[in-house]
Amino acid sequence: MKPLVNFFQILKSPSLIIKISSLLFISLLFFFLGYHFSHSSPQLTFFASTTNPSQSPSISLSPNLNKSFDVLSLITSPPLIDPPTHPALRVPPHPSPVLFPPPPPSPPPEMEKFGVLDENGTMRDDFEIGEFDPEIVENWGNGSESGTDEVRSGGIRVRVRKYRLCGENMREYIPCMDNEDAILRMRSTEKGERWERHCPEKGRELDCLVPAPRKYKNPIPWPRSRDEVWYDNVPHTRLVDDKGGQNWITKDKNKFKFPGGGTQFIHGADQYLNQISEMIPAIAFGRHTRVVLDVGCGVASFGAYLFSRNVITLSVAPKDVHENQIQFALERGVPAMVAAFATRRLPFPSQAFDLIHCSRCRVNWTRDDGVLLVEVNRLLRAGGYFSWAAQPVYKHEEVLEEQWSEMVNLTSRLCWELVSKKGYIAIWQKPLNNGCYLNRGAGIQPPLCDRDDDPDQVWYTNLKPCIARLPDDGFGANVPTWPARLNTPPDRLQSIQIDAYISRKELFKAETKYWDEIIESYVRALRWKKFRLRNVLDMRAGFGGFAAALFDQKLDCWVLNVVPVSGPNTLPVIYDRGLIGVMHDWCEPFDTYPRTYDLLHAAGLFSIEQKRCNASSIMLEMDRMLRPGGHVYIRDSILIIEELYEIAKALGWRVTLRDTSEGPHASFRILACDKQLLRG
Repeated sequence: MKPLVNFFQILKSPSLIIKISSLLFISLLFFFLGYHFSHSSPQLTFFASTTNPSQSPSISLSPNLNKSFDVLSLITSPPLIDPPTHPALRVPPHPSPVLFPPPPPSPPPEMEKFGVLDENGTMRDDFEIGEFDPEIVENWGNGSESGTDEVRSGGIRVRVRKYRLCGENMREYIPCMDNEDAILRMRSTEKGERWERHCPEKGRELDCLVPAPRKYKNPIPWPRSRDEVWYDNVPHTRLVDDKGGQNWITKDKNKFKFPGGGTQFIHGADQYLNQISEMIPAIAFGRHTRVVLDVGCGVASFGAYLFSRNVITLSVAPKDVHENQIQFALERGVPAMVAAFATRRLPFPSQAFDLIHCSRCRVNWTRDDGVLLVEVNRLLRAGGYFSWAAQPVYKHEEVLEEQWSEMVNLTSRLCWELVSKKGYIAIWQKPLNNGCYLNRGAGIQPPLCDRDDDPDQVWYTNLKPCIARLPDDGFGANVPTWPARLNTPPDRLQSIQIDAYISRKELFKAETKYWDEIIESYVRALRWKKFRLRNVLDMRAGFGGFAAALFDQKLDCWVLNVVPVSGPNTLPVIYDRGLIGVMHDWCEPFDTYPRTYDLLHAAGLFSIEQKRCNASSIMLEMDRMLRPGGHVYIRDSILIIEELYEIAKALGWRVTLRDTSEGPHASFRILACDKQLLRG
């Protein structure tokens, strides 16, 4: 008990009570001072030491800068888990006041997925592609820029100088058709030579971006475009003035309207097509007759109305006094290109078309002993039909009757049979083989061509006054009906000059399967069915597998298949499949108006042509042909894709570089581009 008594005596000491009271007062004072300064001055500075002698100590601001905290609530709250700290914010391990971390940050928003492949390297279903609004106009100006930038490979990439905009007078410029200097130097134009290709000389090629009309609008989509287009996109009224009374075209406020008529079918194309079907039931549009050539097409109403009958029609006309007829056709969404029957073969293969149509097409078929109709004979499939609607068919004036007699005489020498003549339409049929030609009398003109003549040699080839021989084995004549012919390996595969280490039919099937899988993935992953695709150009078509896959995926578009002159001529196979195509040299401009295609597709083109052609010139031509809001898909080697990427940016395109389905380590990449509407 004695220690307890001593303890109480100590507590009764007044000096001890004073000491304890002072200690409590000082503690409370420091507490309130700390509380005050923690609220009035939240900026804390930390000096972080470093273990690396080569680095100087760093100074950083507290992450609590300009933030307030309720200290009492922090004291009474449960312990928090320390988040990982940045090295610059680490505090030396000597005693220091306890720092309470800020509240944990809110989770970041879910990232948009722009890759085609998932983390496992397979195509995923939730891929999204951003929408492009063609109404967004970029102020391009005519400045230029250059510089260098690092590329992934570790080399140096030169940034391409930004292309300037051309003058307003070039908004409908076709380089090889508008070369006035070359046309003025010509010795003769009496046979239509001026309407053929005359490309600019080296050093005078197109070097600027062809501008759109000032009030250019997003084109009206198909099928509405069959019947109307915006006036501001093709602001020309010459055809309205010349042909308005023939039911070709009318102008209604800010639109052109197409009633569906023509010079020889003013009551409409549908009625006209019904008449042809009644005259020759064997024509069977959409089954036996799938591919048609319309010569001197006007505004292409004939071809526009054949679409509903499962027939694809290529409309051709020169850039003459009615110079905008092809432009109207393409704006409507109908296959067309600038071409003329003059002195050279047209860039199509032999036996290409099931039907060739001429309605007041302004072609003198009997001139020069019928050399132009001999060219029609080359283009016409064995057993195919030639339909002629013109005044000599039905009028009985002396001059017109003489023209009819000349036509009957020429067609009989070509062994054509006049199978029907009714009203203002006459229809002939080409023979199935060479039997009639071989049985003609001696000296009958035109003669058969020599056996070594290649009827599919068409690039800058002059017309020949001889009849192209039909293959002795019947190749080209025996094609299945549509749509079976699309995916049936044709007989003319065997005549294509390619190095085939396996069966040509196997090559054909492999290409078909290859593009089927790719287009299916584009439709699924890139949402191609949401694109406004109508006019499509495949710049290196092969056997036409890309176009066939678009048809199989039920995309409401047509494809003009281009076969480059630098590769094997596969055009006969393309036409035997029921598709259309043309031969072309991509070192030169293409024969179409500006702003006429919604999608340009090039697979392996630049790798093949880089030794012959300038890549910048090809892509500048692509820009000329592409509509604002249109798309470009280039599938090519990684060795050239970086250069194409820079050129595309210099053209003002929106550019994305993607991996193929083979993954990031494949030797090919996809350059996906969108064209913007540029203003100066």
